[in-house]
Amino acid sequence: MHRPICTSFHSYILFALIAATVGQHLAAADLKQQLRPIIDNHDGDVSVAIRHLTTGESFQFRGDVAMPTASLIKFPVMIEAYRQIESGKLKLNQPIILRDDDKVPGSGILTPHFSAGTTLSLRDAIQLMIVYSDNTATNLVIDQVGLKNVGSTMESLGAGKTKIYAKVYRRDTTIAAAKSQEFGLGSTTALEMVSLFAELDAGRLISQDACKRMRNHLSQCNDRSKLFRELHSETKLAHKTGAVSRARCDAGLLETATGTVAICVLTANNEDRRFNNDNEADVLIGKIANITYRHFSLNAKPTGPTHETLKNGDHGRVVEFLQKTLNVRLKPTPQLSVDGDFGLMTQAAVRRFQEQEELDATGIVDVATWKALGPLVTADAAVPPPEAVNKEELTTAEAERLDGPPFVTCRAWYAVDGSTGNILSGENAERVLDIASTTKVMTAYIVFTAAKAKPTILDEMVTFSERADRTPGSTAGVMAGERVSVRELLYGLLLPSGNDASVALAEHFGPRLAKSFNVATADTDPLQQFVNVMNRTAEALDMSSSHFENPHGLTAAGHKSTAKDMAKLAWSAYQLPEFGKYVQTRQRGCALVGPGEYHRNVVWKNTNRLLGTKGYLGIKTGTTSAAGACLISMSQRGDRTILLVTLGSATSATRYTDSRNLYRWLWLNPPQRK
Repeated sequence: MHRPICTSFHSYILFALIAATVGQHLAAADLKQQLRPIIDNHDGDVSVAIRHLTTGESFQFRGDVAMPTASLIKFPVMIEAYRQIESGKLKLNQPIILRDDDKVPGSGILTPHFSAGTTLSLRDAIQLMIVYSDNTATNLVIDQVGLKNVGSTMESLGAGKTKIYAKVYRRDTTIAAAKSQEFGLGSTTALEMVSLFAELDAGRLISQDACKRMRNHLSQCNDRSKLFRELHSETKLAHKTGAVSRARCDAGLLETATGTVAICVLTANNEDRRFNNDNEADVLIGKIANITYRHFSLNAKPTGPTHETLKNGDHGRVVEFLQKTLNVRLKPTPQLSVDGDFGLMTQAAVRRFQEQEELDATGIVDVATWKALGPLVTADAAVPPPEAVNKEELTTAEAERLDGPPFVTCRAWYAVDGSTGNILSGENAERVLDIASTTKVMTAYIVFTAAKAKPTILDEMVTFSERADRTPGSTAGVMAGERVSVRELLYGLLLPSGNDASVALAEHFGPRLAKSFNVATADTDPLQQFVNVMNRTAEALDMSSSHFENPHGLTAAGHKSTAKDMAKLAWSAYQLPEFGKYVQTRQRGCALVGPGEYHRNVVWKNTNRLLGTKGYLGIKTGTTSAAGACLISMSQRGDRTILLVTLGSATSATRYTDSRNLYRWLWLNPPQRK
């Protein structure tokens, strides 16, 4: 006779506890298994902390590493403001008068839309700081609470690495110059941020009332580009984001079907520094939030309308499908917003549809209305009926050749002999495409060509204008009024891909080069004069399919080239004595001189990851939404070199994979030179 495994109530309880513990570990391992691959694949530094505030299940990756906060530091500023309000030192309704001197650029609405003399309450300034990430409002709040007090309060809360170092866009107010240089506006860790949000959820940061008010501010944050980007519109998230060129982050309280989750994702030193909808750090943060939400909601009961009828006040994905279907079925279309919220407009459209179908016009979607609507429209394009899909005969292409070039994600590529410039191979090489920051090869080529004729120009000092300083995207980090030699600024152009550096060089050289190139133009703007020289140079290099609209490569109508043309340019640039030295440099330190003769050190790091492997000789990366990920590179083995242009790879990482695979094929199967 077999004895039962559990012979007593105590044994059963022990078995249940062990099973629960194992289950929790398995769940945590599952979350790690999902998150680590996308974190490891990111081009930049990442720190993550996640904690389910009911079960305690957690995940962290480099959670205790201090990282830049960008505007996420405005959450601790708000905590300090409410701490002082709670203590009686400040009042929520105390008036603050906006002055012209208070206005700073960047995110927000006060600077562009409100005039000096406007009076707002401290509460409204906090609301603008959190909801719109208003930089001017943030400085107004900081003036009330004090920079040092924010850090002291964070230390008292056990968040000693969470600091703010200066007012926004006012580096002159710094209380820790070295830290400002390292982190920018502020620093924190993912674990500290999650702990702060956990205390907020528990109502322990200050008082229950203060925590409720702060959570209300955070729940209205209007930035949906990061944690919110892949979540359903009805998902509840109280959070604060941050974004500067090199750092993107988001942290907050995410409501899942099984309870509240505190989450923080910090990124820094990102290779993709674009400010657009598909920035790779923003996409990463969104994926982490989506995976987290699904992980903690997987075994929960479904949310949203599951009943047979839909009516005013309901929300969810089914309502979205209803709205899409009504937009298609009704003529003329009601043009409903597909937002998943069943409101008065949706109700009116339902009534109109019911009248059209001679049903009771109740405005409530019942069984008869569902039947009359037919198959729901669930996508932007109409989905064909199953019988049509199942009968469709799909064609099959011939098997791929085994002796051809590798499969790549890029839209076009072109390879030439590095010694002669003769073509080796290519695909879609004459397809006209956006080229992103590979544009800067032309900017550098023009300056190096001028320096070859007159070497002393490399020692000329370039003073940065406001326009150069405010150029968006990747940056050399030089501020308006600061000076740097042309010799050093070329590193700032080619290593970190400084858009600001390209504008500064164009403004510095535009007038004289337009004159020396005999470019007849009515333009008096030195930047445009330089762009005219770029197009004249393209003609001289027989880049017949190329046109330039700026010196940096930010997307502009008509600013395009081909892989073949860019290979001509890069090969010509590499013939200049200085160019190769610059594009092979992995990092460069430089001392900037500012107004009043202050000195400031910066470090420029090359964005080209191939330089970490022997045999690669530079040249230039480029990434925009329109262009995809681009790379011009040079590789050497023995006495042979190959120059390769890849345009439009799927991601920053795959451009290197594309290039390596093409190089391997070119080395192993050298095509007949043409």
